[in-house]
Formats: sequence, structure tokens, C-alpha cells
Amino acid sequence: MDLGLRDACAVVVGGGRGMGFAAAHCLADDGARIALIGRTPEVLDGAATQLQDRGSPDAVGIVADTADEAQVQRAFAEVGERWHGRLNILVNAVGPTVRGTFDDLTDADWRQAIDEGAMGMVRCVRAALPMLRAAEWARIVNFSAHSTQRQSEILPAYTAAKAMVTSISKNLSLVLARDEILVNVVSPGSIATEALVGWAASVGVDGGDPYALMAAIDEHFGHPAHLPRAGLPTEIGPVVAFLASRRNSYMTGANINVDGGSDFT
Repeated sequence: MDLGLRDACAVVVGGGRGMGFAAAHCLADDGARIALIGRTPEVLDGAATQLQDRGSPDAVGIVADTADEAQVQRAFAEVGERWHGRLNILVNAVGPTVRGTFDDLTDADWRQAIDEGAMGMVRCVRAALPMLRAAEWARIVNFSAHSTQRQSEILPAYTAAKAMVTSISKNLSLVLARDEILVNVVSPGSIATEALVGWAASVGVDGGDPYALMAAIDEHFGHPAHLPRAGLPTEIGPVVAFLASRRNSYMTGANINVDGGSDFT
């Protein structure tokens, strides 16, 4: 399916690896021009090189920490200079790194989770909005998480931050509707990212086997999907690409679960 992304300009925040990179892959496959924003230069450089080979010849990595307002503003200023003020798509795929039970978390942990998981998204949307509003068409896709609907004992701060992403995105879908900017949320379930595969290794499970990974999730957290395996980052990318595309012309304010089936709505 042609998503109408040829020469569209897209920023993927957190696009150097994992689900963000999978989304960037799909956008590049359809001919979009990609800028990746992240904190690690070598990761961004490697990812940009791969995207250049996939159909985005001028793909670039821009180093910025979304916890720092000045760095975010500089990154989007660079995007504006590179593409002469054009921007059609913003994907926010950054998530908080904080883990721990409620009893273990300090005030600093809570602040870090909210800053990484929600405020980073806010800063990026704020910096991108002038370009998005000026574009012929524009889309925002933010990453939330299935844990906002199916709680885990070790993720209260992570989940709270992601719930903020969902709520803020819903508000943005209302506010930006007058500009015809569509805003949607993707909530991945148990996806075999580096972090989840690493956790599996810590409990003696081969995280490279999605069936073994889902069995471990069931055993340790009691959160199995209806499908008997974990998902793959490449299964998230096409969903994000559709939501970010011109093919999506009337869906806004939606929270799309990509979770292998679950008992929440």
C-alpha cells in the first residue's frame, strides 16, 4: 500500500533503536525523509546509514537529550534548517528507564520517570508545532504502553508517565483538530526490545525466542497475551507508519493497542 509518504519529512524521537527504529524503517521504505533524535551519536549514525539504504537517502541523526529544553529546541531548529521549515510527521518513541516497586521509588525516581517519559514528548511537540502547523498535512504519533491498562508491580512510575502521554495526546488531538493535525497513540504490549530481552536473560530465558519470552512474562508477571508469543519491534513499525501517513485521514485521538490480544480495552 502506498502511504503517500514520498518526500514527507519525519522526525522520530528515540528512533535509533527498538520500536522507534522499526517505525523509522517503515517510513523510509515508503520514501519519507527521516531525522532521528536521540542521545547516543554512534547509535544514531548507524541507524541513519541503514535508513539511507532503505529509501531515505538524506536520513540523519541529531543528538539531543529530550530532558533538556535547550537541546530539544536546537535539534528542531536544525530540522527546520535542513528541510527549510518543512515537517509533516513527529513520532515520539522515547520511554522512561525507571523501574522499581512503589516502596522502592524515591521522589527523584518519580521526577525522572515523568521527565523522560512525558515531558520529553511535551518538549518535542512544542518545538515541532510551528513547522507542523505550517505543513500541508501533519501527523503526531506518541508511544504509550499497555501497562497503563494492565498494571505491573515494578512499573508504577513508568506507567504513570505513559498514562500522562496518553492523556496529553488526547488533549492535543482535540486542540490540534482545528489545524487538521491528527494525533494518535500506540500502546505496545510485550515486545522483544533490547530491554525485555535483557530482562529475560537475567532470569535464565532465551529472549530471542518470542515463545519462551511470553512464557516467562506469564510466569513472572501473569500478563500473557492471547497469542502465545511476544511481539517484535517490526510489528509495531507498520502501525505507526499508517497512523503517521496521509492514508490515515480521519483517525485522531485514538489509542491503538498492539499487544497480541489482551483482556483490556
